[in-house]
Amino acid sequence: MNFEFPALPYAYDALEPHIDKMTMEIHHTKHHRAYFDKFIAAIKGTDLENKGLDEIFAGVSKASVAVRNNGGGFYNHNLFWEVLSPNGGGAPSGKLADAINSNFGSLDDFKARFNDAAANRFGSGWAWLIVKADKSLAVTSTPNQDNPLMDVNDVHGRPILGLDVWEHAYYLKYQNRRPDYIGAFWNLINWEKVAENYEKAL
Repeated sequence: MNFEFPALPYAYDALEPHIDKMTMEIHHTKHHRAYFDKFIAAIKGTDLENKGLDEIFAGVSKASVAVRNNGGGFYNHNLFWEVLSPNGGGAPSGKLADAINSNFGSLDDFKARFNDAAANRFGSGWAWLIVKADKSLAVTSTPNQDNPLMDVNDVHGRPILGLDVWEHAYYLKYQNRRPDYIGAFWNLINWEKVAENYEKAL
């Protein structure tokens, strides 16, 4: 098994005031850690043990619920931490900016579509910016800990940006004000990392 639980690339208080220290610490050490531990337990001793996440997700409809939920939770949070930065915000540049303008009309139009996907995801889930098989960009959302790499979803692609809209991601600071949390997210995006994800996806 080649899976490891990642350390955060910044301190727990580094994203304040947008995301508070206590939320980050609980989110990483309790929620993310539990997904990782349960995922490892779910694949141990099975034929999935030596497969990569892409391969597992491509056939996740045939796997157990524990693999789907916890494998998704492990992967989704790995991506989420990487696309956040204390020095984030601003706007994308280069190829990624061109692709956003080409696919959505403008950065503001992209943000509006992403905000809508995040705000209107009923219950728990995620909003995503993905690169589809035809190399175009799309905004989508998934329930629970599903993601667009999984064969259970209608819209498939490689996630390059994701936002966790489970209540545990924002409730201590924002209570039920999910739109405020979504708005704060734009101050934290590490566009260099998203651009790197985009290049890899191409």
